[in-house]
Amino acid sequence: MTRNAIEITGLGKQYIIGANQLGRRPGQDTLIDTISDRFRLMTGRKKATRNRETNSFWALKDIDFTVGQGEKVAIIGHNGAGKSTLLKILSRITEPSVGRIELIGRVSSLLEVGTGFHPELTGRENVYLNGAILGLTRSEVRAKFDEIVAFSECERFLDTPIKRYSSGMKVRLAFAVAAHLEPEILIVDEVLAVGDVAFQNKCLGKMKEVSHDDGRTVLFVSHNMMAVEALCERGIVLEHGKVVFDGATREAVHQYYLTSIAASNQDVRSIAEEHYEAESDVGFRGFKTELKLAENRTLDLTIELEAFSKNGRKNIGVGIEILTAHGHLVSSLAPKLTNFIVPDLDVPRRCVFSFDDISNHLASGEYVVSVWLAIPRVRPLIRRDHVGGFTIPPQDPFGVGVANDYNTYGVARLPVKFHVDGEGV
Repeated sequence: MTRNAIEITGLGKQYIIGANQLGRRPGQDTLIDTISDRFRLMTGRKKATRNRETNSFWALKDIDFTVGQGEKVAIIGHNGAGKSTLLKILSRITEPSVGRIELIGRVSSLLEVGTGFHPELTGRENVYLNGAILGLTRSEVRAKFDEIVAFSECERFLDTPIKRYSSGMKVRLAFAVAAHLEPEILIVDEVLAVGDVAFQNKCLGKMKEVSHDDGRTVLFVSHNMMAVEALCERGIVLEHGKVVFDGATREAVHQYYLTSIAASNQDVRSIAEEHYEAESDVGFRGFKTELKLAENRTLDLTIELEAFSKNGRKNIGVGIEILTAHGHLVSSLAPKLTNFIVPDLDVPRRCVFSFDDISNHLASGEYVVSVWLAIPRVRPLIRRDHVGGFTIPPQDPFGVGVANDYNTYGVARLPVKFHVDGEGV
């Protein structure tokens, strides 16, 4: 029977939002507070008030789960869900307000760029410092030293103070130290996103090796769902400080996408402003976009609006443009091209554009939508730019652990097949 490496029961973390921005409770004045108040009195300004009613905020509440030895578990959720707070508690950086945590084994954490590094010390000195923090002797660190340096690819700068390292170099060395000094529990936050793709893949490979070959436990936090699926067999989804799902990674990622899409739809479905041109006597209102996630994780997109005319115009064309968030045109569905026409506007008419499997045509990223009504092939009557938008979440269409975002690989997702002939040309 596999023993647990992590046991969490009734965990909660409460922060006090006090009367001032630093969140100090009444009566917790420091010397700086006292000097600041005296300065305000001297300059005629009012003393800072610290006796207002304080509010409590639960970053985590009622968290219960266990992690078995050797498990690779992803902690996923949107910004503000409580992921980083949970990892800081597990790393003993902060104390929980309530609940109980039992960690069986030595913990190594990589939560920020250069975690545990002293900026004035060299890379070499920081390797030994981190080893000492983990409870290793100098000879134990020395035995792993060459392997750490080779993995980090920072050998040329090993005797340079860490403060002169780039963010990428700090991450390379920090991960190499965290992964090679044989912790029983390895905790890695989103910090790996600072490194390039090749190094990220190298780190994922190392984490697989650490957990599979050596039986060590890995907790991994990332917004890169491809990396999560490539590494972890289990996912825990946090939302508003609570566990909303705990199970197989694929289902956890599906849950994460559902909440992402729900948030995106919520942002744009509330757009009900009326757009009307009196001269042309046409307008539209109630614009919304909606994404729906199919079981195979493809996305269907619906763009909807209500066209109207106060004098009952006829044969009015409806057109839309889809653009990237940077304003680059993706597609223009002009009425003269599509012949999408409303024959009669004697009453308001709901117009719906449906795009099945849109995620197999567009890359990941944010898109905006413009709308216009026109007399087809004659003239536009009303146009409004950027009235709404939608977001296609990160995808891995080729199954290699790399997100196909349009900033890097282009907007279009072309249907492509690749093969290599058996003989050379």
